[in-house]
Amino acid sequence: MATSSRFYPNLYKDSVSLMTVSARVTSIPGIEAASVVMASATNVDNLAQAGLGAFEVRPNDLVVAVAGTEEACDEALAVADKLLSAAPADSGESTAAAPTTSIQMAVAADPSVNLALISVPGDYAAAEAMKALRLGLDVMVFSDNVSVEAELALKQYAREADLMVMGPDCGTSIVNGIPLGFANVVRRGPIGVVGASGTGTQEVTVRIHQNGSGVSQALGTGGHDLADAIGGISMLHGLAALDSDPSTTVIILVSKPPSAAVAAKVLAAAQASAKPIVVIFLGADPASITADGVYGAASLAQAADMAVALASGQQPRSGDIAISPEIHTTLGDLAGSMAPDQRYVRGVFSGGTFCFEAQLVHRSHGITAHSNTPVTGNTALTDIRTSRQHTIIDMGDDEFTQGRPHPMIDPSGKDARIRDEIADPTTAVVLFDVVLGYGSADDPTAELISIIESARAEGSTVAFIGYVCGTDLDPQDRTKAVAGLRSAGVLVASSNAEAALWSATLITARGVDR
Repeated sequence: MATSSRFYPNLYKDSVSLMTVSARVTSIPGIEAASVVMASATNVDNLAQAGLGAFEVRPNDLVVAVAGTEEACDEALAVADKLLSAAPADSGESTAAAPTTSIQMAVAADPSVNLALISVPGDYAAAEAMKALRLGLDVMVFSDNVSVEAELALKQYAREADLMVMGPDCGTSIVNGIPLGFANVVRRGPIGVVGASGTGTQEVTVRIHQNGSGVSQALGTGGHDLADAIGGISMLHGLAALDSDPSTTVIILVSKPPSAAVAAKVLAAAQASAKPIVVIFLGADPASITADGVYGAASLAQAADMAVALASGQQPRSGDIAISPEIHTTLGDLAGSMAPDQRYVRGVFSGGTFCFEAQLVHRSHGITAHSNTPVTGNTALTDIRTSRQHTIIDMGDDEFTQGRPHPMIDPSGKDARIRDEIADPTTAVVLFDVVLGYGSADDPTAELISIIESARAEGSTVAFIGYVCGTDLDPQDRTKAVAGLRSAGVLVASSNAEAALWSATLITARGVDR
């Protein structure tokens, strides 16, 4: 395998643009790994660890590094060069005007600006975010690799200035109807969301839309916000902001398990709110959350359903997800058609929260799995490249994305993993997500459907169970994606938790080791 690279002095591109170029380069046949990044110290170290070379470059240089066949590397560098050299779309403005090269210049040019989106290498994100805060702007920090100390300093400053920091590593927000980062297109409405989970926020907002209601605001906090070190500063600020927002009548709080002390603080603030609040702390007993005006949910989908009911003036319903008699029969038929060795679930996810929730659902049915991001009671994979027994993995985690774009942008690595799982004679269920919306691949199911159809044609008895997170308004065609998967023989569930429940039910029906 050959490696090759090219660098561009003093060329800046934001993270989303770089991931898009990286996805295009990675899709070239013969390319095994590719990375298109700004040359920060962290990124240069990551390139070396990924085996893509050592570089003597400056932080404001841009690096393209690829590995594969020599012909593919040559083609990849040519494609990257064309994409990076392309002139921006004509905005209709005079080219004689001086370019905006700082946040301060942007605010001076338009004093009505009140939000800055930071998407630079993590080594520099905190400094840029602090500049924005000092100019009186709320901030969304898409960048990751920001230290806990820097995050705390930003959020403490923001709290004193009555501003909000969404992030760092905030992948999803919807502000005044505008999707930011990885987000779906949903109608506006009376339900506000504060989420410490990107794909968790996506499912909640998508489900609200599908249930006929809408979203006032969806404010991300970053995944570290509810840790003891940060104390829930951004979630508390977002809760207060939505509490005082006249267009918001119901609020949803979304997070993986927070620390006990922070959870208590957030729940106390929720109980003091004048509005009904639905809380989904994944893995927490809903009864431990429920109080006057606060409704604990057991799943992401249930949180959305409860909020829609409350917004309509109805009492929300709790309880377990029901499996229809038709699905029960289908799952039983699939289980009965399998060979004796087919006994394991293989979950392959692009959304970290979807992976987390799927593990929880299987654990509740006595099914212990291996994972690169294990929940309590599950086992860490010793080698992320190889599944062991029941395995449920998050392919969007850093271990999988070094030298590759995120699987929501480029699903080829995830698709290849699914192909490998199908080929394993011990696989009973392949469980997966498909995430639509801004930032995601234009056609995330094309190769996956081809893989599944080929497996079916070769007589595979693996059960395929999936969930498509998206709406009818997203850039991709959700109806087409769901129809294509179903025509290939995939059981497509209405929520991530329902898909995981179907998988756990089938594994249980197999009557094999759990």
